[in-house]
Amino acid sequence: MTGGLIFLFVSSLLAGAINSIAGGGSLLSFPAAIGAGLAPIVANATNTVAVIPGSLAGAWGFRKHLDGLGRLTAVLCIPAVLGSLVGASILRHTPQRVFDGVVPWLVLGATAVIFVKELWPRRPGRPQEPAAGAQTQTQIQTQLARGAMPPDRIPPLFLGLQFLTSVYGGYFGAAIGLIMLAFLSFLPQRLGLHQMNGVKNVLAVVVNAAAAIDFLVHGLVNGPAVLVMAVGAATGGVLGGRWATHVDPRRVRWLVVAIGVVMAALLGWRALAGRHGSR
Repeated sequence: MTGGLIFLFVSSLLAGAINSIAGGGSLLSFPAAIGAGLAPIVANATNTVAVIPGSLAGAWGFRKHLDGLGRLTAVLCIPAVLGSLVGASILRHTPQRVFDGVVPWLVLGATAVIFVKELWPRRPGRPQEPAAGAQTQTQIQTQLARGAMPPDRIPPLFLGLQFLTSVYGGYFGAAIGLIMLAFLSFLPQRLGLHQMNGVKNVLAVVVNAAAAIDFLVHGLVNGPAVLVMAVGAATGGVLGGRWATHVDPRRVRWLVVAIGVVMAALLGWRALAGRHGSR
């Protein structure tokens, strides 16, 4: 039992750091929870609750990049909450046997999102570093004061994308951060990379918190496991926030892709073996 908790702690610590730096950490922590003996739906719900401290730590680490973006973030939080609750409800009504079969595909799909993100050509004028060609906090605040860039004036398409992404986040959630980064990069406010990461981390907290409340109310969370995973994820989130500006996110994401492929194969084999064993 002790060995399993240590395994969960280390996996969650790494997942928290990965989430803060590049996203996709649940591809490590969720399979680790299954490997520790939790049923897949319980593992998913427990992981959702456990990553919240890490997301909070990540958001805190990027707080200086959120100056002038409070209203924009608040507007996006509305579809984030609604979508997350819908996704959590769908998960609760999914039979365990069905979810067992879907899990490998969810992991593989999340891995594919990360893979495509790395191959997708960057939009012109969207540099990796926020200082080059992106809005600085001072510029954003100046434009807000002049009324030139109302932060709450978000095209309906982006609100819809946030809602759909949050439905997925409430149901499963792996790589949700990268999905949000993808559409945040096309916002008319022209945010820089670290600014998008800050907004993404806040939205991740909101999505996970809404789903977590639903899971806790319906008794889907394993108490001992969630405590160990939460401490690990929070520690990893703090470390990741400190390392984010010194570590190449692309290298981290390629590592996550490799992990995701392996985990999808292992979970697929597990589901297939379980299906044959039940006959």
